[in-house]
Amino acid sequence: MKDLSLASVEDLSIFLKQVKSNKILVISGKNSFKNSGANNKFLHLFSNKETVYYFKKSSNPNHLELQEIINQIKLFSPDLIIAIGGGSVLDYAKVANTLYDTENLRDGIINSTYNIKKKFAKLIAIPTTAGSGAEVTSNAVIYIDKIKYSVEGDDLKPDLFFLIPEFVIKGSHKIKASAGFDAIAQAFESLISIKSNEKSKMFAVKSLKLSLKFYLDFLKSPNNDNTFAMSLAANLSGKAINISKTTAPHAVSYPFTAIYNISHGHAVSLTLNKFLRFNFLKYKNANCNFDINERYKLMFNLTNTNNINSFDNFLKNLRSNANLEYDFKKLGIDIIQDYSKIVSGVNILRLKNNPIKLEKNEIKDIIINE
Repeated sequence: MKDLSLASVEDLSIFLKQVKSNKILVISGKNSFKNSGANNKFLHLFSNKETVYYFKKSSNPNHLELQEIINQIKLFSPDLIIAIGGGSVLDYAKVANTLYDTENLRDGIINSTYNIKKKFAKLIAIPTTAGSGAEVTSNAVIYIDKIKYSVEGDDLKPDLFFLIPEFVIKGSHKIKASAGFDAIAQAFESLISIKSNEKSKMFAVKSLKLSLKFYLDFLKSPNNDNTFAMSLAANLSGKAINISKTTAPHAVSYPFTAIYNISHGHAVSLTLNKFLRFNFLKYKNANCNFDINERYKLMFNLTNTNNINSFDNFLKNLRSNANLEYDFKKLGIDIIQDYSKIVSGVNILRLKNNPIKLEKNEIKDIIINE
């Protein structure tokens, strides 16, 4: 995969003129395609190409719409797929491009018995959010009956990605705040995931040095520089979790998104500081091949804090300054009454990456305490 540190629509235009693709399927979100300005930029790029557009309908990627996209791929038979949008759009494209011959799609995803095929077509990923880094990961999220499942395999990873700041800068504050916090959370979680190694650590640190410096400026006064910095931070956090995977905050976030329609990064922000604090206080029980105390010292250093309390306050202030609501009641969430359906949606695979073993019955006490 070629890394483009900074790209433009002109770079994309040059690339499309050089490739021999004649049939292009563009997968996007209708709102993101318009709001990012891509609709005005893309039309002339394909004047000599046979092009079909698919605009996703669901806010979260689900298996029913995934089947629609797979059917579109089979019907049109593109030789190039361009996915332009947020993480959900990119995830749809990645899965549809590799599970196009899967029978019993629903059961295959639920039971992880899917058979990933060679890519149907080359895939270009163009993120319109600075968040998940889905353009460089070999996994994707699909919801079935409001429960999140992962599809994983090396062939899911796009062949090429373009980071184009002008497509990201026009996003709403809500989208930027949520996606940006997701990038930050991914990097922090990557540092203490039991699968973390020196390479993922390097990506996570590089990501945090950018995101912690530019995140709030990106929200308050977005410009080309801080937008690209956040896009690159998200890209690096994607590379980090592609190795290490995420941990408890992500595992617990999915039911908040599926049940209460809270955007993904915002959902992660609700518990990030709580689980990072829990893991620190229980460090003696850590099940990892690295010194978890050293990883926390690194996080303290990156945030200019000196202990778990000041680090905890740093994360709370960051969330507050980004205007990410954290009061469960204001978000319409009754943790006590709804706990059983919340915990039933927790992603067990991600929970297993947590450095401290967690049982589902422990989660309630962690998330209700601020």
